Amino acid sequence: MIQYKKVAFYTLGCKLNFSETSTIGRAFEEAGYAKVKFDDTPDIFVINTCSVTENADKKCRQLVKKAMKVNPNGFVAIIGCYAQLKPQDIAAIPGVDIVLGANEKFNIVEHIESLDKLDETLIENESIKETKDFVPAFSMGDRTRSFLKVQDGCDYFCTFCTIPLARGKSRNASIAETVAEAEKIAQTEVKEVVLTGVNIGDFGQGDDENFFELTKALDEVDNIDRFRISSIEPNLLSDEIIEFTLNQSKRFVPHFHIPLQSGSDKLLKKMRRKYERSLFADRVNSIKAKNPDACIGVDVIVGFPGETDDDFMETVNFLKDLDISYLHVFTYSERANTTAVKLGDPVPMNIRKERSKQLHLLSHKKKRAFYEENVGKTKEVLFEQEDNEGYMFGFTDNYVKVKLPYDAKLTNTLQTVSLDEIDRDGIMKCTVAATVAM
Repeated sequence: MIQYKKVAFYTLGCKLNFSETSTIGRAFEEAGYAKVKFDDTPDIFVINTCSVTENADKKCRQLVKKAMKVNPNGFVAIIGCYAQLKPQDIAAIPGVDIVLGANEKFNIVEHIESLDKLDETLIENESIKETKDFVPAFSMGDRTRSFLKVQDGCDYFCTFCTIPLARGKSRNASIAETVAEAEKIAQTEVKEVVLTGVNIGDFGQGDDENFFELTKALDEVDNIDRFRISSIEPNLLSDEIIEFTLNQSKRFVPHFHIPLQSGSDKLLKKMRRKYERSLFADRVNSIKAKNPDACIGVDVIVGFPGETDDDFMETVNFLKDLDISYLHVFTYSERANTTAVKLGDPVPMNIRKERSKQLHLLSHKKKRAFYEENVGKTKEVLFEQEDNEGYMFGFTDNYVKVKLPYDAKLTNTLQTVSLDEIDRDGIMKCTVAATVAM
């Protein structure tokens, strides 16, 4: 193995990708490589791709171009969802040396026998049906938090989504194995672990183990102060999960991110979602009844094929009436090999963009209202290490972003603070009341 060579990583997309990039990075370091930044003239560039939106595909091309400017002799490896879905397209990008599909990305170190650029791009890509193993992963490098992969793949096949084609069937390790990964993180300085995956509520796939049992087991892991659930489908967010995480657990924070996608039952059916909006409203109401301070984020798609003005306004009005805290708004983009592209009746792009603007405005109002409800309250905050123009930042357990004049002693500590006022950037100013944990 070549020793003391430099490798750089760039991750596109979700928290799951970040956890996997970090794990792959550690494999390179164990093999004798030095991990450097993208512009530090690395010998190898590894780009972990996403394929949720069209922009992610374009970004991949831009990054390869950038890599070739930084080091024209650099070896370029492309992994991730786009690499599984469109290996030939990636191989045609000038400068790409190797494309690794879902089955091979964790074996990348073994695939790089030489750092010489290849005359012809090497593609290692099997059918996604062959991707059956679960490879554990978690992110490191940020002292404050780590993203822990607890599940991969998806069996849902929503009509707009390429993820099952890029990542395969839903799968996971056992609860015992997952707890063992969390215990590795607990041996570091990390204070908060974010549970991530494609469809984490499907943990266990209906066998003896399930996501509820996983949360109870993780809650017993010492030396991790907080667990946060990244995203969970409304039909898999059971009353027992809500009750446990909000009222019984020692470490789970009152923050849920729940994909809605549309407030129109007609569109939910066309999207092949597994619930109606009444169930979604019930989940939100159940959370707020148990903890009015809980933060609830919501994913929503605008411009899905056949979305009329009435359908869109149904979504807007539904969201206005829900006691939620913020939105993640996605503008629908046509993805090859999905059912949605065959539905016809596309929404013109200018209308998609206008609807997106409306929902971004609604999200801003919802977030502002949520922050205003928290003014004057006392909360625990985990402070991060960045010194940004004399300030440091952190998040309360219920995901309110706060700022404080920079104090190095508070870095990566939990503090009890009083939430004083919202500044012009929409960030909460706070005052430290007492130290909770160092």
